[in-house]
Amino acid sequence: MSTRILPVVGDADAARSITTLLSQLPDAEPAGPVGDSTSLIDTLARLAAESIDELPEVVLVHERIGPVPALELIREVALRFPAVGVILVSTDAGPGLFAAAMDSGARGLVGLPLSYEELAQRVQAAAAWSVGVRRHLGQGADVFTGPGGTVITVSGAKGGVGTTTVAVQLALAARASGMNTALADLDLQAGDIASYLDVQFRRSIVDLASIQDISPRVLQDAVYIHPSGIGMLLAPGEGERGEEVNERSVRQIVSALRNRYEVVVIDCGTQMNSANAAAIEMADTTLLLTTPDVVSVRAAKRMVRLWDRLQIRKAEETVIVVNRHTRNTEIQPPLIERITSTRVARVTIPANFKELQPAVDAGRMQDLESKSTVKQAMWGLAGELGLVKTPEGGEKNSKFKGDRGSVGVLRGRSRPHD
Repeated sequence: MSTRILPVVGDADAARSITTLLSQLPDAEPAGPVGDSTSLIDTLARLAAESIDELPEVVLVHERIGPVPALELIREVALRFPAVGVILVSTDAGPGLFAAAMDSGARGLVGLPLSYEELAQRVQAAAAWSVGVRRHLGQGADVFTGPGGTVITVSGAKGGVGTTTVAVQLALAARASGMNTALADLDLQAGDIASYLDVQFRRSIVDLASIQDISPRVLQDAVYIHPSGIGMLLAPGEGERGEEVNERSVRQIVSALRNRYEVVVIDCGTQMNSANAAAIEMADTTLLLTTPDVVSVRAAKRMVRLWDRLQIRKAEETVIVVNRHTRNTEIQPPLIERITSTRVARVTIPANFKELQPAVDAGRMQDLESKSTVKQAMWGLAGELGLVKTPEGGEKNSKFKGDRGSVGVLRGRSRPHD
């Protein structure tokens, strides 16, 4: 049986060298190299959507891959595609990096310059492990499989623009249409999704922050299942504990949610930190809420520029949602689109807080009346984004899906920006 090997190498010379040596291995079937982390994840997701058997047995990750660092990339592959054996290729083959690679989910470490004997040994071991895992998966084991669901992040240009309300209603709309849906609160210092849906639950996202390997059972223990059917991962009750959630843990948590749910809606609040920056970068679609006034639109423009400078999300990959829209305001969606250099969602949410107030005051957003124009708009937005199934039961189809940012994340910052 041949071993399918997918090299992930950004440097052209290194790619040629690795591919040449791989072609000399017995029973090896090397594929053409992919040049960055985003291409790897997209390739594996496409193959996994067809069948787990279509995935390569071995993925070789070069140390200088980007934009996601090699160890973080290995961790994401291990979480999302557990039947793939990952090998790290590095000039540093010392015990420190070996331990870090193993903690991230790698099945081996090969030093540079490459040795035929060492490479053959590591590939053979990783391939044998992969075959064993696939046999185990075929017996219905309780582990993640498949390419995962759609991740939508919802951020606010500034406070008070309706970020949490929209996030909650998008999740309710997706669940009501039959989609297996999660709602996560990454507004770590001030998030209070629980109050919007009348939830009391002692566990939060902090309980997952220090866990190296989030299994389905561990995730299940931290998620509250709302009566509507939504799986809720809450922000900590003590805001200061939000600093325990860092970029690394968010990458693990988002990957785990993506592999458990068809739709994952993440409320990122209005403040930027390394944790929600990682979620925004990983998302399939990023929403930025604004109201049609000068202060909010300026704040939206600043946020878009910040994401672009930090290489989290490009302006053209950001979707602006206009909340509290009225026809007689001078600031209309086309103007907002030009000012922010983004795309503005076709669906705008009307200004009618009186419809929302009873549900908000009662903490039961799930009881918002169906005839509410605000609810109809937010659920229409869910449809535009492809978060709901079609009436005929077809698959979701969003023009925004697949626009995930493919650039680096904010690092070394544990406190929100002002």
